[in-house]
Amino acid sequence: MRVLMVSTEYPPMNGGVGRYTANLVAALRKLGIEVYVVCNDAGKGDIDGISPKNLQNSEVLFQTVDEIHPDLVHIQYEPGMYGLLIDPKNPRNSGTYIDSFYKKSNIPIVTTFHTAYNLKQWMSQANLIKKSGKTKQLGIPLRFLIRFWKYSLNYNAFQNLNKEKLAMSKAGIVFSHYMHNLIGGGTIIYHGADSHIPTIPDKKDVRAFFSLPSDKRIALALGFKTESKGWDILNKIKIPEGWKIVINSSKSHYNKENYDITNMIGNNPNIIDIQKGYLDDKELSMLFYSSDVVLLPYKVTAASGVMFDSLAHGVPFISSDLGFFKEFSDQGLGITSKRTGNGFSNAIKKLDKDYDKYATKANDFKKTLSWDSVAKKHQTLYADAVS
Repeated sequence: MRVLMVSTEYPPMNGGVGRYTANLVAALRKLGIEVYVVCNDAGKGDIDGISPKNLQNSEVLFQTVDEIHPDLVHIQYEPGMYGLLIDPKNPRNSGTYIDSFYKKSNIPIVTTFHTAYNLKQWMSQANLIKKSGKTKQLGIPLRFLIRFWKYSLNYNAFQNLNKEKLAMSKAGIVFSHYMHNLIGGGTIIYHGADSHIPTIPDKKDVRAFFSLPSDKRIALALGFKTESKGWDILNKIKIPEGWKIVINSSKSHYNKENYDITNMIGNNPNIIDIQKGYLDDKELSMLFYSSDVVLLPYKVTAASGVMFDSLAHGVPFISSDLGFFKEFSDQGLGITSKRTGNGFSNAIKKLDKDYDKYATKANDFKKTLSWDSVAKKHQTLYADAVS
């Protein structure tokens, strides 16, 4: 089978969608599937030319299909990666630069949905813009009011973009029941995740690599420097005796937000910023093995590759009480909490008390996340899509 894999983001570009796609492609190729990757020119795929700023993304895909002659096209769909236009006047004009490819393609399409929000989370994104600036109206930045208006007008349009992509695909893939319900369908295949170290290392050794204390439990906060990660509460957490918070942040290729981590944490002796930036797969595994829990105080999320990666290393999570996370905390894989300092303090204490129970659940669950298993599920879905 010949598959054209579409993902604007692809290594060496920083980003969770790109890392996900690269691991999936490697696992599919192990099964003998012929995969060609089309991505942004900053990524090292097989074909480049697509970008959030390229109005001709659909034309690039049509031309690539004519050259490659794939049996199917698999699109990693995160709308902003293909140019999400939110019309402030007429939501019927909202869309992306690959909409026409979906409408006109003669090749079967499989779509993996990386983004799905309920109304509350969709509107929360409007609040993520910093409420400051030179132009203000009634003490509120004019650009914030414009953004809030655009988002309130376009929630149904955004939902419809997902639903239309699902309807025009031979198959859709989602990472959770939560996303399945929001989009209105899709096959649930968990986000793949594996350790990239052959054997589980000694915790003291991997901690020494990052110059971390060996006599404390470690709560890890990991990801891009964005408002949505919710790290503003880390400095408000009363960290229990015997614990430290470790931060490692990096910048996305597309998201130009420059969240100030240093000012946020101040001189808190219980928070360690290792400042390693974007890690390769092996270093990432080492950091997870250094940790005892992953902190996910997100303000907004559709899914979380960090959560899946942590579980693949047998590390449970503590998260804000968003719908996506609740689905996995209900399986005993972690704890959800109100997004407050006290809430997360109490959650750490609760997890500390019953740590073995949560770690055992995470270790059992990681078998379902292996990339080999995920690739085989894709192979079955592909066969059905082209039959």
